[in-house]
Amino acid sequence: MPKFYLTTAIDYVNSRPHLGTAYEKIAADVIARYKRLCGVETRFMMGNDEHSQNVFQRARELNKEPLAFCDEMESAFREVWRRLDISFDDFIRTTESRHRVAVTTLVSRIAEAGDIYEGFYEGWYCVSCEAFKQEKDLIDGKCTVHQKSPDWIKEKNYFFRLSRYQERLRSHYEQHPAFLEPQSRRNEILRLIEAGLEDISVSRTGQSWGIPLPSDPESVVYVWVDALINYASAVGYGVDDSLFEKWWPADLHVIGKDITRFHCVVWPAMLMSAGLSLPRQVFGHGWVHWQGQKMSKSLGTVVDPLEAADRLGPDPLRFYLAKEIAFGQDGDFTWERFRDRYNVDLANNFGNLVSRVVSMAHRYRQGRLIVPAREPGPLASIATDTVSAYRRAMDGYALQQGIEAVLSLVDATNEYIATVEPWAVAKDPTRSDELDRQLCDMAESVRIAATLLSPVMPSACREVLGRVGTVAVGDSVDELDLDRDGVWATLPGAERCLVKGPALWPRLEEGVLTMNENADQQPVPEKKEPVSVVAETPSSDASEEPLISIDEFFKVELRVGRVVLAEAIPKSKKLLRLEVETGSGIRQIVSGIAKSYTPESLVGRHVVYVANLKPAKLMGIESNGMVLAATDVNGEAVLIEPEDVPRAPAGSEVK
Repeated sequence: MPKFYLTTAIDYVNSRPHLGTAYEKIAADVIARYKRLCGVETRFMMGNDEHSQNVFQRARELNKEPLAFCDEMESAFREVWRRLDISFDDFIRTTESRHRVAVTTLVSRIAEAGDIYEGFYEGWYCVSCEAFKQEKDLIDGKCTVHQKSPDWIKEKNYFFRLSRYQERLRSHYEQHPAFLEPQSRRNEILRLIEAGLEDISVSRTGQSWGIPLPSDPESVVYVWVDALINYASAVGYGVDDSLFEKWWPADLHVIGKDITRFHCVVWPAMLMSAGLSLPRQVFGHGWVHWQGQKMSKSLGTVVDPLEAADRLGPDPLRFYLAKEIAFGQDGDFTWERFRDRYNVDLANNFGNLVSRVVSMAHRYRQGRLIVPAREPGPLASIATDTVSAYRRAMDGYALQQGIEAVLSLVDATNEYIATVEPWAVAKDPTRSDELDRQLCDMAESVRIAATLLSPVMPSACREVLGRVGTVAVGDSVDELDLDRDGVWATLPGAERCLVKGPALWPRLEEGVLTMNENADQQPVPEKKEPVSVVAETPSSDASEEPLISIDEFFKVELRVGRVVLAEAIPKSKKLLRLEVETGSGIRQIVSGIAKSYTPESLVGRHVVYVANLKPAKLMGIESNGMVLAATDVNGEAVLIEPEDVPRAPAGSEVK
């Protein structure tokens, strides 16, 4: 079985993770879950960087021992990752004994190679980065990451002969052009190497918090040298040779773009000096911005990832970050954008499709589908093409493109339903076999979409697969296999039972995500359920038309809906009973348009309806809304319909 060793950057624990930190972990988790879906034995490693002076100072501020503080923060970090459904296989701490052994062993090997010497360092040092800075690294005398002036320090240090490895690093990049992705990061590092490398400090003096330097116990190993070695210590370097032999070198380091110099110059040079293999690839992802700035604890521009996870569950947040931010580029997060994409992609699109398919399966076949001998329709080939496009994208870590490929299958399935009109086919008993094929194809398309999205939304896709009858509701998706489960499978005679359930992603209304006045005007979700509304039928027109204020007008909620069933009401010449798909379910509306439209002509149409009127009964039938229509010169009703249906599907708000 092929193997894949994946790591993320380990995190300082001086404060809790923010959304930018969570983005890296979520993206890496999507990659790890995809590899497992492909049948690859995967080791996904994360951890905490605890030998930071920032951590030491924070512990002292709280009057706690540093290790006790780190113990508490480990629990806090693990809880965040648990609630975001991060599936790491190992979690390393730099205070662990296995790491201490690995650091001592590797630094000793570098020293034995003649690459460590004693000297004095005098220059700039950014406390927040815990990194030495050259003049060219500063803009207006400030660190470009933290917007702070660094400290000028002078101290005895031990240095690593980084300059010795300039040509070897250049050669490695030439021979392994994919070593660093994306291309923009590779170009930056190549320019850095070509400009000339200077030797770097590998120790700090006057500090007790850290791992003692093997040659001088009065000094500790510089935190960045200490931290980089975690990738090797996590797979047994210096402790378990068989484990190390199995998993090293790492296949992929996922890191932020601001630390590529350490990972793509310093780290490979250290490994070269120690005689160890280099990682196969490093991917420097972009930043998540908040109001145009990088999310940063020190800058105060952070969003708590659990705010979104607490409100909607982890899957919508995972989906947003993986889809809306092209992996490798910077992206932006706002609560408004998060809500809008949730409504469009999940509530109105994928969630609505699942609801439609399950509802039709129960309406026409009591939820039990048996595949007929009839050949599958066009969705079979579309699904096959989708799986191929998804694989290509995900293999290249183009997470956004992989998700978009799956959403194209969802769109195609919705379009297929509109084209074949299964509600019309169901009315003709001679077309029963045709209806069975349509229902089975729709359910199979949903199954494949959920399988492909399972690395992104594991919990939700587990539920979807349960709804379409391919796994027991609540079962894990960890046993899915893309070679087996990514293949169209509707063999004649096969049976599946679809399961009804509440809306997977209830639509969020305006105001559900609001401002928290106690958090520096930073938007956070309100702790309340999404708004659920019903409506009543209209009263007769008034003879006068009094003016209303804009506030009164905005009290009227207009939505787009799709008519999925229409039928005449006995003993009424003008009323029709409609079932309207709203984007989050089915709503019954009684409408007085029978003289202008036959029931058959209405099915499949998109209409505009008033959504926040109280229920009322007409001819003994409850109506939960009012369909809008104009009146022509002959007094006939003319439905108000959206001009561009793909851009304004069922559930869209009309303003």
